[in-house]
Amino acid sequence: MSATIVENGLVHYEALGHGKPVLFLHGWIGSWRYWMPTMEAVSDRYRAYAVDLWGFGDSDKSSQRYEMDAYISLVGLFMDELGLVKAPIVGHSLGAVVGMLFAARRPDRVDKLMTISMPLHSSLINRKLVAGGNGLLDRTIGRKQAQQVYPEVALEADKADPNVVALSARSMTDLDLRMEMDKVTRPMLVVHGEKDVLVAPPPPEAMQDLEENVRQIMLRDSLHFPMLDEATKFHRLVRDFLDSDLASLVLKDEWKRRSR
Repeated sequence: MSATIVENGLVHYEALGHGKPVLFLHGWIGSWRYWMPTMEAVSDRYRAYAVDLWGFGDSDKSSQRYEMDAYISLVGLFMDELGLVKAPIVGHSLGAVVGMLFAARRPDRVDKLMTISMPLHSSLINRKLVAGGNGLLDRTIGRKQAQQVYPEVALEADKADPNVVALSARSMTDLDLRMEMDKVTRPMLVVHGEKDVLVAPPPPEAMQDLEENVRQIMLRDSLHFPMLDEATKFHRLVRDFLDSDLASLVLKDEWKRRSR
């Protein structure tokens, strides 16, 4: 277990591999742990870091920190503590929103950005996910199914503060994330699982007239966790994303693409 202190709070993270740094940010269910297969897949060429955001995993729990500005600050301060001047960010769900807002505000710290299952509006988040209280895993995925299909998620989900999902989701209610996305100047790959019932993919009209630096990919057989639902395909996509310029990224035939 690795940890550092950020603003007098303990932040847990794990690191794997050697090479250029890449930062992974988890979503509303789980923690750093479900990134481990992806971290292993890139570890031969990259030093992969996965951090537990405030309220999740083994990081500190403090309700005053469960809002977007605090998470954005955490990313920058965490990078400072570990000496990461600039890095690609791969974010999922909550982590996708945080990564996107961080890239919009601090483009000098982000090489490129990949978002997975990012809600462009709070209305796209399933109410079962954002309801407060205990039992997050039971009311969303189902404990038995999670243990069978997503053991990495099930192992860590109950560590989350019961209020962190509701409070963090509430803090993005007044944000126009589509407008924020237009502020991102770094190369950005937007990924959604077509079968995701926890964070619905954005309607096609919301993804029209994308900026030149943004591309979108829909993964046909993925639910909320593409990195686990279609692991081989997802890992290849992450490798291609990290290794290539976004403009020259070759999309495989089995990926359904929505473009400008």
